[in-house]
Amino acid sequence: MNWKVKQITHFESSGMWKDGCAPFGFHDSKGNLYAMSYFEHWVGCFSANGRLKWSAGNNPVANSDCHLILDLRNPSYITEALDDAVLLSCAGSKKIYQVNPTDRTYLLLIDGNDIGLTDVGNCVVDSNGNLWVNEVQGCRIWQFTPEGIPIQTLGDGKPGFQADHCSFEDARFNWIYDIRNGPDGNIYVLDSKNYAVRMIDVKKRIVKTIAGTGTSGYSGDGQNARQATFGSRLDEHFDGPWSLSLDEEGNIYVGDTQNHVLRMIERSTNIITTIAGNPNITKSIPNCSTESDPRSLNLFKVCSLDYANDCLYIPEWDGDLVVLSKE
Repeated sequence: MNWKVKQITHFESSGMWKDGCAPFGFHDSKGNLYAMSYFEHWVGCFSANGRLKWSAGNNPVANSDCHLILDLRNPSYITEALDDAVLLSCAGSKKIYQVNPTDRTYLLLIDGNDIGLTDVGNCVVDSNGNLWVNEVQGCRIWQFTPEGIPIQTLGDGKPGFQADHCSFEDARFNWIYDIRNGPDGNIYVLDSKNYAVRMIDVKKRIVKTIAGTGTSGYSGDGQNARQATFGSRLDEHFDGPWSLSLDEEGNIYVGDTQNHVLRMIERSTNIITTIAGNPNITKSIPNCSTESDPRSLNLFKVCSLDYANDCLYIPEWDGDLVVLSKE
């Protein structure tokens, strides 16, 4: 599969998002674009004219046609839910809300403070409507009913790793930065401080290592992803790869943050390749808007990642949004 650069937009730190997204952004399967302000505590969904169709947060947001007053503290993930609702994960409060923009209502689904979550990462919905939530530093993954009632927990809160398959009961992780749904009905886990991608087989109740050996590096391109290594910077608070996404075919995309590249794991072969970026970059140099070669991109820190409508959206920490499209 080949990729080309479709668009590069640079956002000043004080600017508005306009036709792209900031470091934390989200595109859903219908092509809707969402914006998220982690430090100003609001989220919103853009309309075609660049205004916000709706927003939610502690204070009204400019250029929003409908605002819901909602106590969001450091919102970090937006997830599609059923019936056109969205789920908002708030790192600052350890809470997950369900927002229904159509009828302008919201519901607190999960309060991590009440059930002992160390922190709250992403939240995804499986084919049965159940919710899966990752703790980052807590090294655990929780499954909840659609109403937010805990069903089970994977991991005991202590860092660990299994290079092969293991049962739900034995599974251990080490700082989980992201989880995503796969088109096969399974849950994919970015086990970041283990420098690995894991898969939760929901039906068989096992956890499989898809990529990574448990050690860091930059190796494995052109080979089975099980033998690959991902980048590390031990002086970073968030070490290892930061972002994960999948397409409709089940191909996996990893923002290999510390190696400054984007890598793809092909579903049919499990072969891993680098598709964008290069390890020889310089901090804070924006990409040229006319750059056409994905491998020449300057991706100092891939801080989030999303896939929608044959495009990969790559927000970069210094302010670039790079959009790749399939050739």
